Amino acid sequence: MTDKFAHQLRLDRIHAGERIDLVADEGERQAIAERFGLQSLERLEAHATLDRAGDCIRAEGRIVAALEQTCVITGEAVAAHADEAFAIVFIPEPQVARSEEEIELESADCDTVFHDGSTIDLGSAIADTLALSLPAYPRSPSAEAALKEAGILTEAEASPFAALAQLMKGSSDS
Repeated sequence: MTDKFAHQLRLDRIHAGERIDLVADEGERQAIAERFGLQSLERLEAHATLDRAGDCIRAEGRIVAALEQTCVITGEAVAAHADEAFAIVFIPEPQVARSEEEIELESADCDTVFHDGSTIDLGSAIADTLALSLPAYPRSPSAEAALKEAGILTEAEASPFAALAQLMKGSSDS
């Protein structure tokens, strides 16, 4: 799948301190919404400052977005707003021999994106960063009522302490 929000930047043209402003147009926003299962993406902007150390590029900035997700309980639209700082490091793709050995990632590796040695794709990395900043299980205001109507207990009601409180209440009534 091609990424409509791809913004390829050539490494040989990136200078330390360079500022990049990306604003997704309607087609790009629609493609990102489809890619991440959003009901809509009304706004997506990113402002970044680039720093360079050899083939390593660091992009730091802010993502601002207005969107609608789908409630996991009711299917209703849930409005969301993202205003997140980000720091993404682009490094050359490592040359590793294929093996069956597992690779363990550290938490710092999660904001690292590999590049091919000639370009970085800032737009795709920003779209991925937006997706990671969104609630995994969005809920509408009517979700709790729908769960209650279906007979599903809340976390507090289903906890062992709630069960113990019920037992204690039952023994004091006797």
